[in-house]
Amino acid sequence: MTRVLVPWLLATLPALAQPAGPEPEVSEPGSSDSAGYTPPQATQPPFRISGYVDVGWAKAQGNGSSFVPGDTRLPADYYVDPFAPAVNSLGDVASLDAGGRFVNGFLPYTVGAGGNGTFLLNVASVDLQVAPSNLPVLVFVRAQALPRWNGNGSETRFLLQQAFGRVSPFASQELSISAGRFDSVFGIEYLQNESNLRLGITPSLIARYTTGHPIGLKVFYRFQLPSISSAISINAAATNHGSQVESLQAEALSFTGVPVGSARLGYELSLLGTELKLGVSGLYGPRNDQSDPGVTQRQLGVDARVFVGPFSVWAEYVDVKEDPATAPPKPTGTGVYAIASGFQAHGFYVQLAYALPLHGWVLSGASVYGRYDRRKGGFDGTPELLTSRWTVGGRLELWSVLQLKAEVLFNRENAGAPTVDNDVFTTSAVFSF
Repeated sequence: MTRVLVPWLLATLPALAQPAGPEPEVSEPGSSDSAGYTPPQATQPPFRISGYVDVGWAKAQGNGSSFVPGDTRLPADYYVDPFAPAVNSLGDVASLDAGGRFVNGFLPYTVGAGGNGTFLLNVASVDLQVAPSNLPVLVFVRAQALPRWNGNGSETRFLLQQAFGRVSPFASQELSISAGRFDSVFGIEYLQNESNLRLGITPSLIARYTTGHPIGLKVFYRFQLPSISSAISINAAATNHGSQVESLQAEALSFTGVPVGSARLGYELSLLGTELKLGVSGLYGPRNDQSDPGVTQRQLGVDARVFVGPFSVWAEYVDVKEDPATAPPKPTGTGVYAIASGFQAHGFYVQLAYALPLHGWVLSGASVYGRYDRRKGGFDGTPELLTSRWTVGGRLELWSVLQLKAEVLFNRENAGAPTVDNDVFTTSAVFSF
């Protein structure tokens, strides 16, 4: 069984910091939900380069996968949750070793470590931002390199994770229109997609449905209600695929010719020392792993965030349903899924964090956190799988440019899937520039 190193982290704090006021809440980065990863234009030079490097060490139990030796049911990935043994903020898992059995391709990416403890260069990320002075235009590009072991040797996958232009036509209104590849508008977990923005290390069990990077058009609008210390926002998009991660549905091209619509309606209440944010999300359109626009997918979600002093709570629920395919994928399709069964899932997570009242020249912040995830889902004709996870961890922020994190994932197969040892201990050092 993996061991929690959070007590060790806490024991080092007195030597690094002197008591001060509580650390500010881990807020959504940037100025709005529509562009959380970009700083306010008015405070930045016209051209800016930034980024981070995420280096970690991780070890998973067993062979690093959720697959169980001796389970002969096929496709193998329909009877387990292969996303469970995650090791980094990208959701990459330790292993996808199915013992040579057929899998249909509904899988995450993997670092290929198996059950071995290993150092990992999780990602090297570079952001380029151009915001010409006195013009309501911003261009943003995020390029990432992901060195991995592919089973035969080392290779580096290069990813143009985001590339979009944004226009904010009215200086007096919080309105922006974006075109390109950007964060999903569904829910709230996308706000912590990146290692340098995420409080912990690994994404939730439902992140696979909400944290993709679709290509298309997006509109964001927020209006303030100062008399009641509130604001209301709408974030809407029309894209090639929905909000799922790219390993589940391709986003580079629409295979049906019909866009997927998604939106989130949000409410914010800001009081002295307390902040409340609520949202409801929806998504509807064709599955982008098929060529028939009548094969649809739909999602509903609700989310909430509460910040009270040094405490913060994040919670999110999502319900997913996908129609079964009308015919096998055509050659113009993704070319990945031999079978496209109907699918349904729902799940949630609740995360509680506490910002420790420690601050100094070296230590610029420290937090401890815990998260509970629960997911139930399955393909047509197969048992529904109920899985859950407890995640506990801690984070230190040094000199405002280095984050040190340690995290333990306790994965559980509650029903429908065979029990397997797939707990994970993982760490991350994120260097920002």
